Amino acid sequence: MTIDNLISAPREAIGVDLAQAPFDEELVARATKLVPFIREHASEGAAEEQVSTVVIDALADEGLLNLFVPRRLGGQATTTRTALEVLAEISRGDGATGWISSLLNAGTWFGTTYGEQTQQEIWGDNPNARISAIFTPGSSMERVEGGYIVSGRWPWASGGFAANWACLGIALDVPEGEDPRGLALFSRDQYSFERTWFVTGMKGTASNTIVMENQFVPDHRIQPFVGMRDANYLTPFKDEELTSRMAFIPLAAIILIAPQLGLARHAMELTLKKLPNKGVAYTRYTEARNSPSHQLGIAEAATKLRLAELLAANMADLIDSSAAANELQPLETRVQIRNDVGVVADLCKEAIGILMTLNGAGSFAEPNVLSRVWRDSEIAARHAYVTSAVGKEVYGRVLLGTDDPITMDV
Repeated sequence: MTIDNLISAPREAIGVDLAQAPFDEELVARATKLVPFIREHASEGAAEEQVSTVVIDALADEGLLNLFVPRRLGGQATTTRTALEVLAEISRGDGATGWISSLLNAGTWFGTTYGEQTQQEIWGDNPNARISAIFTPGSSMERVEGGYIVSGRWPWASGGFAANWACLGIALDVPEGEDPRGLALFSRDQYSFERTWFVTGMKGTASNTIVMENQFVPDHRIQPFVGMRDANYLTPFKDEELTSRMAFIPLAAIILIAPQLGLARHAMELTLKKLPNKGVAYTRYTEARNSPSHQLGIAEAATKLRLAELLAANMADLIDSSAAANELQPLETRVQIRNDVGVVADLCKEAIGILMTLNGAGSFAEPNVLSRVWRDSEIAARHAYVTSAVGKEVYGRVLLGTDDPITMDV
């Protein structure tokens, strides 16, 4: 028994052109094939506080870490919908592996939006190049001829250990009143890591702090954040490439819920395998499958997961359809996506919570895989772009037409 992943139904419901935004089942199958291997190394990754190198290599060999990279640079050039399902499948294997796969795919996509010179510097000699990304600025930037001298600290660099480059927030020297935020690309030899990731979940992501001291970044490796937010990318290939037209914040946000979907699916899979024949303590039910409270609970969890899948698919299709039409999504659609990202995360977290209760207190024992699933979900759901209250606020502001400006980028 499995939960329907509902891959095709929502697409037709919103009128997306299937020829413009195809779904790549073969790429998803590659991820599914790796699930047993990922699970085999999941405990090792948590114990070592870093996903195993052999898992990273296996993902790279299957082309699952360059999902949004154009084919001319050796990537998959896939759609948001396909990437979401690929990353959810990886996360069904292990939450930390799915998290860094999601973040590395997003960061690597950021690099493809820079100018052609920068793209060649990144991928010219390494078609498997990967980029980690952190939006917040470091502590010191000095404008010099041709670029900036940059120093600072950037937490939390999820998957940075597996990246060749880092896309980091810096403060640009701009006229007063203009937005100073920028994103700059640095090669791996320009920075180091300080171990700062001491958490109860998502241990294997090694989301440590990037540390850099007096490193030069040339102007061609810098983009203004507001330009990227508005899809005014430096790449000259927007007319030819779907991935060069995707909305920046919506894609950066939706990628963070793929792990939640995968974790919830894993919890459901474990529950359906183990719970039906398990006795219910302190009751007359020798098998949970005959217990009304367990029947109601599993139905509620399954419904929440299915709603999360439907909503996530709808968001992905909205991003892909706008990119196919070469249009920046209107503000109303972007704030809706920002809101719905939080809703999906909450639905998955709630579904996992119900399943933990159905399986009993033993689910929280450290050796129990469900315990790691629960911890990973709880940590991932607290990411700033996933927190639902902020998304609801900005969505409500736009729906009601508040006098105040919206409070975050969308």
